[in-house]
Amino acid sequence: MDSFYSTNELKKIGFKKIGNNVLISRKSSFYSPERILIGNNVRIDDFCILSGVINIGNFVHIASFSACYGGNEGIFLGDFSGLSSRVSIYSSTDDYSGESLTNPTIPEKYKSIQKGKVVLNKHVIVGTNCVILPNIILAEGSSFGAMSLIVRDSEPWSVNAGIPAKKIKNRKKNILDLEKQFLSEINNEKK
Repeated sequence: MDSFYSTNELKKIGFKKIGNNVLISRKSSFYSPERILIGNNVRIDDFCILSGVINIGNFVHIASFSACYGGNEGIFLGDFSGLSSRVSIYSSTDDYSGESLTNPTIPEKYKSIQKGKVVLNKHVIVGTNCVILPNIILAEGSSFGAMSLIVRDSEPWSVNAGIPAKKIKNRKKNILDLEKQFLSEINNEKK
């Protein structure tokens, strides 16, 4: 048996949209797949969880044990973005201050849930064991070192790390030239 779903099996899962050349591990889990859009050339590895509103662009990789909890607010992963292993993204989270009750077994009126869309723009890369909290926009080309806690928006083309994540330096933009070359080669192969 192949480790990845076949094209026909992917269609039967019931995604809102599924692109071409998509590799998804049979060991991954999807909740409400009808709310998940997946672009072209996407790979999702073993033991990943995707739940809620999620929009995945083209040429995106989600490594093993990562989780995207999109809820109703949603998570957007832009083209050429990537999640290393054990990354967790939350579009909603309980209030841990003690002012309200927490967890999904409690009715909404007793909870204070913080919510907001999470956006990873084009060429964003997130290192292993990072956590991204709700209502965050990661600007184009920003990168995050391992085990960072991402609680605020990032600057374009920045290298960030820490708890909470802070900008360390600027990131090089060489990948934009490589992207053009790569896409040109793909387009020439199709002709």
